[in-house]
Amino acid sequence: MNELELKKLWQTTNDKLEENFVINKKNKDDITRIKVYSILGSMKPIKIFTLLVGILWVGIGVINLSSIYLNSFSEANKFFLFSASIQVGLTAMALFIYLYQLITIYQVDISNPIIRTQEKLASLKMSTLWVTRILFLQLPVWTTFWWNETMLTDWGILQWVLPLFFTISFTFIAIWLFFNINYENRNKKWFQLIFNGKEWTPLMKSMELLEQVEDYKGQNASP
Repeated sequence: MNELELKKLWQTTNDKLEENFVINKKNKDDITRIKVYSILGSMKPIKIFTLLVGILWVGIGVINLSSIYLNSFSEANKFFLFSASIQVGLTAMALFIYLYQLITIYQVDISNPIIRTQEKLASLKMSTLWVTRILFLQLPVWTTFWWNETMLTDWGILQWVLPLFFTISFTFIAIWLFFNINYENRNKKWFQLIFNGKEWTPLMKSMELLEQVEDYKGQNASP
């Protein structure tokens, strides 16, 4: 075998290797897209269920609260009324975020470039953190809805110790979580305790898969 034949053989082998690399890369990207699409699809049922239950809850709350504000505001327990109003208002805000998330999940297209899918996942990640912050802000009002004017006029200091302890504690926890629920704390135990379910785990798994593809591209692009 002369030098020319060796060069041709080397070139043919090199071309086949490059072709196989391109095919393998495309197959890996396609498989990753299918996996991510399937994982995100598993989030749809819980989002839809939460959205429907939340709409029902907020709808009933708005109807009842509107009736109280319009027809019996002067006789109503103001602690209950204002606590319930805050709770319903925060839940309504959370529902808008859930609706946005559901729309975003349905917009994920298996044929889109990976960078577009990563943008959608980043948006889902941030909105999941925000909806959790908002829902935790409800904690204090769950300790005040049963208060009444009689407590203000007839209760002594000792009787107020326990209710105030719970209200102040829940307020502190709500504020602390609001400012500390962020992606940088994702590896902490308290964070993992909160974000351990069908609304967070699939999202993290999808992001991890796409990051692996990017790492694979970077490694093979290196000289």
